Amino acid sequence: QVKFVESGGGLVQPEGSLRLSCAAPGSIFSFPAMAWYRQAPGKQREFVARTISGAFTIYADSVKGRFTISTDNDKNTMYLQMNSLKPEDTAAYYCNTYPSKADYWGQGTQVTVSS
Repeated sequence: QVKFVESGGGLVQPEGSLRLSCAAPGSIFSFPAMAWYRQAPGKQREFVARTISGAFTIYADSVKGRFTISTDNDKNTMYLQMNSLKPEDTAAYYCNTYPSKADYWGQGTQVTVSS
C-alpha cells in the first residue's frame, strides 16, 4: 500500500523558515496534481498548496507569498518551503494527491511556531 512520507518539521521561532519534504516510492508523482495539507489541533485538515505537473501552483490565501511548493521528479520528492512563519502556521503537515486519496495519507510532520 502506497503512503507518502513527510519530513522536515520542527520547532521554529516566528518569522523563521522550514523546508518540508514529501517522499513516495515508485512513480506516485505520475499523478498530475500533488498538494500539501495541514491540520491544527482541534481543527479540520485544510489545503495549503498544490502543484500541477510541478509547474502550475495554487496557494491558500493564508500562506500566499510566504510558502513555495516545488517538486523534484528525479527524486520522487515534493517540497514546501515555508518562510516568515507565524504561530497560526502551527500544525501537522501532510502531502497527498489533489484531490486527496484516503489510502495515501502518511503520518505527517509537525511544525510548531513559537517563541
